[in-house]
Amino acid sequence: MSMRPVILKPRIKQTATMIFLHGLGDTGHGWAGILNTLRPDHLKVICPTAPVIPITLNLGFRMPAWFDLESLDNLEQETDIEGLKKSAKTVYGLIEDEIRSGIPSNKIIIGGFSQGAVLALYSALHCEKPLAACIALSTFFPEARLPDPNLLYNKGKHKNLTIVRPFY
Repeated sequence: MSMRPVILKPRIKQTATMIFLHGLGDTGHGWAGILNTLRPDHLKVICPTAPVIPITLNLGFRMPAWFDLESLDNLEQETDIEGLKKSAKTVYGLIEDEIRSGIPSNKIIIGGFSQGAVLALYSALHCEKPLAACIALSTFFPEARLPDPNLLYNKGKHKNLTIVRPFY
C-alpha cells in the first residue's frame, strides 16, 4: 500500500471488522466518511489505499489502483490477474492483522466498490479462512466464470456462502 489505511475505530468494544476497498483513482479516504455514518458501533472499519500504478486504459496515467485495466471490453477475461493476486495478498495481510488482534475471521467482512469490489470478491472467494461476508458494489467478477459453489462448500471454507447473481 502506498498510504496508511484510514481506520475507523469502534465506538464500543470491537467485535467485528470490515475491510472496504475503494475504486479506481480513489483512496481509502473516499469511502471513510460515508462508512462512518453507516457502521454499527462495534465495527472497526479499515479503508486501505491502493498503490499508485500506471493504468493502460488511461494511456499509462498513474493513479491509485488495485490492478491494471487494459480496456473496458471483456473485463472478466482481460483482468490483470497477477496484479489482482498481489493486491489480494495485501487484503489477506489485513485479515491476518485483525485475527492477531483477537477478531476471528468469521467476524471479518470484505467489501468494496467498483475495482475495489473486484478485489473484495476475488479475495473472499480465494481466502483460506471463513469470512463473515463480502459486499461487492457496482462490479464484475475478475475471472471468466464464478468458481463452482459446490467446490467451495466441499472445501469447507465457505459453508454458509451464498452467491447472489445479478439478473437483467
